[in-house]
Amino acid sequence: MEKTKPKKKQVKISNKKKKTKILAVGDIHGDTGLVKKLAEKAKKENVDVVILAGDLTFAEQSLKDLIGPFAKAKKDILIVPGNHEAVSTTAFMSEMYAPYSKHLHGYSFTKYGVGFFGAGTADMGINQIKDDEIFQLLNKSHNKIKDLKKKIMVTHIHPKGSKSEFSGWEGSAAARKAIEKFKPDFAICSHIHEASGLEEHIGKTKVINVSRKAKVFEI
Repeated sequence: MEKTKPKKKQVKISNKKKKTKILAVGDIHGDTGLVKKLAEKAKKENVDVVILAGDLTFAEQSLKDLIGPFAKAKKDILIVPGNHEAVSTTAFMSEMYAPYSKHLHGYSFTKYGVGFFGAGTADMGINQIKDDEIFQLLNKSHNKIKDLKKKIMVTHIHPKGSKSEFSGWEGSAAARKAIEKFKPDFAICSHIHEASGLEEHIGKTKVINVSRKAKVFEI
């Protein structure tokens, strides 16, 4: 009698691509209590990436426990500097908590097919850089991920002509130019505390001013 071969088990392969879950916040200003709560939130909601959109410190008075809780939760952390800290400070903080933390100021990062690019600080204060330099950094960081279909841009300052200008602070022409040229899916900014939670569209790009009001979203 001829033996029948056992049937191979069919494995269904899902065509559904994994989404990337992100927690974005800015203007922490040394608030370690807020960092602890957000790290717990990131862990509870199983986010993939944490974006820190500048002004992590209050005039660099203390760097303690601002990145560590997110690293302890084993999240990818993307950092840009704000006007309250020097670029060298956020670069140092990024290196301190590597491999979890990455300096996004002029650099890029990819997670599950989503490209992140950014540049921090603003054209004001002791740690200012000029607006044309901000665009050069955004252009440089975008160039590495330009062929990806999904992209997120991170700046500290809001784009020129955005709703955040109700505060009286003019936005960045460089950020606006980058949005219009590179057309990221999302543009994350902070800087204006009173604009926390403001959302709008510039073309196809959803602009979110997170400030201290953390935003969790997927792409």
